Amino acid sequence: MATSPALTCTEKKHWWLSNRKIVDKYIRDARTLIATQEHSEIASALSLLDAALALSPRLELALELKARSLLYLRRFKDVADMLQDYIPSLKMANDDSGSVSSDSSSQQLSRERVKLLHSGGDSSDDSLGRDPSFKCFSVSDLKKKVMAGLCRNCEKEGQWRYLVLGQACCHLGLMEDAMVLLQTGKRLATAAFRRESISLSDDSFPFSKFPVSNNHQTPPATPPRTMTESESVSQLLSHIKLLLRRRTAAIAALDAGLYSEAIRHFSKIVDGRRGAPQGFLAECYMHRAFAYRSSGRIAESIADCNKTLALEPSCIQALDTRASLLETIRCLPDCLHDLEHLKLLYNAILRDRKLPGPAWKRHNVRYREIPGKLCALTTKIQELKQRVASGETGNVDYYALIGLRRGCSRSELERAHLLLSLRHKPDKAISFTERCEFADERDLDAVRDRAKMSALLLYRLLQKGYSSVMSNIMDEEAAEKRRKTATAVTALQAATQVQQQAQNSLLEQEVKLETTAAASSLETTGAKIINSNDLNNGPSSSNANVYQGIFCRDIAAVGNLLSQAGFNRPLTVKYEALSC
Repeated sequence: MATSPALTCTEKKHWWLSNRKIVDKYIRDARTLIATQEHSEIASALSLLDAALALSPRLELALELKARSLLYLRRFKDVADMLQDYIPSLKMANDDSGSVSSDSSSQQLSRERVKLLHSGGDSSDDSLGRDPSFKCFSVSDLKKKVMAGLCRNCEKEGQWRYLVLGQACCHLGLMEDAMVLLQTGKRLATAAFRRESISLSDDSFPFSKFPVSNNHQTPPATPPRTMTESESVSQLLSHIKLLLRRRTAAIAALDAGLYSEAIRHFSKIVDGRRGAPQGFLAECYMHRAFAYRSSGRIAESIADCNKTLALEPSCIQALDTRASLLETIRCLPDCLHDLEHLKLLYNAILRDRKLPGPAWKRHNVRYREIPGKLCALTTKIQELKQRVASGETGNVDYYALIGLRRGCSRSELERAHLLLSLRHKPDKAISFTERCEFADERDLDAVRDRAKMSALLLYRLLQKGYSSVMSNIMDEEAAEKRRKTATAVTALQAATQVQQQAQNSLLEQEVKLETTAAASSLETTGAKIINSNDLNNGPSSSNANVYQGIFCRDIAAVGNLLSQAGFNRPLTVKYEALSC
C-alpha cells in the first residue's frame, strides 16, 4: 500500500514527459514542412499542429504556427474563427450585450497587464535568506530585470496574434478591425525591439555576427531581397488607410446629399488599380447603389445590388433595396421573387436563432428586428400578389428604368440605351471580379455565375424597355406627323379661301371703279346735250324727245344719271348695235 503513490507519481511523470516529447516532435516536423513554403507541405504541417494542439491546447508556439500556416494558405476565415476573441468590433458587440462575468474578466485582464515584473517564490526566498545589512544596487541589473519582465509579458500576450489576425481581417473586409490590429501589432513589435536593444549592453553583441576580414574579395552576388513582415504590414496599413479615407469621404458626401460626389468616391474604390477585399467591395457597391437610387439612376442602382448579392448572397439590405427598386418601376414579378427570397432568409435566421455567417461578420440588421420585419414582409407579399392577380404586370415604367423623361426624342433614347447596354452587358458584368480579393478562391466561379445571371436579367429588361419606349416614340412621331399634315391642309384651305376672297374683293373694286368712271363720263355728256338742246329749241321743244341718239352700254348707269338730273318722266331710247 505504501508503494502505490510512488508508482502513481512515476506514471504521471512518464505520461507528461512522453506527451511533451511528442508535441516537440510534431512542432519540429511542422516547422520543417512550413520552411518549404509549398501548399501541400504546409497542409501536412497543419495536421501535425492539430495533433500537437490536441495534446497541448494552449501551447503558444503551436497556435502561432497554425495561424501563420492558415494565413499562408489564404484560409482567412479559419484564422478569424480561431482568433475571433481578439477582433475589436466583436469585443465591442459582446461588451454592449454585456454580462457581469465579462466585465470582471476584462478588469482582471487589465490588472494582469499592469504587472510588469514576475513575482516568483524563488526571489522572495532569496531575499529572505540574504543578509539585510548588505545590499549591492546595480542599475544595469535592474534594467535587465525590468526589460526581461516586459519581454516575458509581451510573449505571454502573444503579439503575433495582432499581426496575423490583422492581415486576415483585411482580406475579409473588416478594414477598421484590421487597421487597429495591425497598428497594435506594429507598435508592440517596435516596443519589443526597442526594449531588446536597450537591455543589451555593448558586450552583448558578438563579433561572429560582424566578421572582419583583411583580404578584399569580391562579395558574392546577393539573392533578391524578400520583403520583411514589418514592411508588408506597413504597405498593407497604407492601403487600408487609403480605402477607409475614400469610403469616409463617400459616405460623408452621401449623407450631405452630394450624390454625384459620393458616386465618384465609391467608383474610385471599386474601379481602382489595386483590388479590394470581397466584403469591403460588397459594402461599397451597396452604398453606391443608394447614391444611384437617390440620383434617379435606377438601372445602375439595380446593377450594384446585383454585384452586392453576387459577392454576398445573404445580404439582407441588397435584397430589400433591389425589391423596392423593382417595385418603383412596377416590375412586380421580379420584385415578388426578391421578397420571397428575403422571407426565406428571415425564416432561416429565426430557425437558426442567429444571423447568417460567422460571428465576426457584419450585418446591417439586428436579430431582434427580424420578427417585425418578417410580419411586414408577409403583408407586403400578399398585397403584391393581389396586384399581380389584378393584371398590373404589364405596366412597367421603362422610362424610369432607362432614366428618360416621357416624350423624349429618338436620339436621347438611342444614346441612353447605348450607354446602358455597354455598361451592363452580361459579358462585361463579371469584370469586377478581377479587382476583387476573395477570401476563398473557391468562391470565384460561384460569384461569376451569380453576377452573369443577374446581369442577363437586367440586360433583357433594358432591351424590353428600349423596344417599348421606341414603339411609343414611333407612335408619337406618327401621330405628330398626322397632326402636322392635318394642320398643313387646314392652313392651305384657309389660305386658298383668303386668296379667293382677296380676288373677289379686287374684282368688286375694279367693277366699282369702272362703274364710277362710266357714270361720271355719262353725266358730263348728258349735261352737255341738255344744254345744247335748250339753246337750240327753246321752250317750245320741251315736250319733244330729249335724249335721242344716246348710245350707252349700261342702262343702269343711264337710269342713275337721269335720276340724279331730276328727269322723272319716261324716255324714248334708241338702241343700236354696240360692242362692249
